Amino acid sequence: MKNDSVLAARGIGKTVKSGDSDLVILRDIDLEITRGEAVAVVGASGSGKSTLLALLAGLDSPSTGTVELDGTDLFMLDEDARSEMRGRTVGFVFQSFQLLPALTALENVMLPLELAGRADAANSSREMLERVGLGERLHHYPKHLSGGEQQRVALARAFVVRPTLLLADEPTGSLDAEAGADIIDLLFQMNREYGTTLVMVTHDEGLARRCKRIVRLAGGKLAQ
Repeated sequence: MKNDSVLAARGIGKTVKSGDSDLVILRDIDLEITRGEAVAVVGASGSGKSTLLALLAGLDSPSTGTVELDGTDLFMLDEDARSEMRGRTVGFVFQSFQLLPALTALENVMLPLELAGRADAANSSREMLERVGLGERLHHYPKHLSGGEQQRVALARAFVVRPTLLLADEPTGSLDAEAGADIIDLLFQMNREYGTTLVMVTHDEGLARRCKRIVRLAGGKLAQ
């Protein structure tokens, strides 16, 4: 992998059993992403976008190929080591927010720092929630927050670890147009501010064009 590369996928394929036959989701994916780059992954529903994102994060294992994150082959690590590396280097933003309902906004943001044993979890999380405009909502539970506010909590949680890589899967998919536009503006602002490398799955061509590069998936392969 090149010195300025954050992520490199080589020959990635994913096949699963479907009844008595094999279903090929991805095949022969080669993708290299440079430090500080913003890349959009676009394609029709069922083209394998979210599966690719999960493989790049080491959340799922490929049937073939390798993924290197910051020069480390993810699938040469055991699950505990992959999890530890994700905790240090990767932030996630999902369409469905993925907040824990029994935790307040502050507690949700603190969670990855606490798992990493960080003594400054509360102060860092409070500052990050203030950064996303939720300084007055620290002790609210997700059910008492709007969709846009929940996604702001998710952004704070993703950025609080100061990740090398941010993976976003349809980050505005559950929001109305106005709230979605606000979230995307904030995401790109923070991405620039913290110098993060961004990989974003989206079906929105307008949103994709805000990224430096667009990668298209069709039929489980990178479109030429």
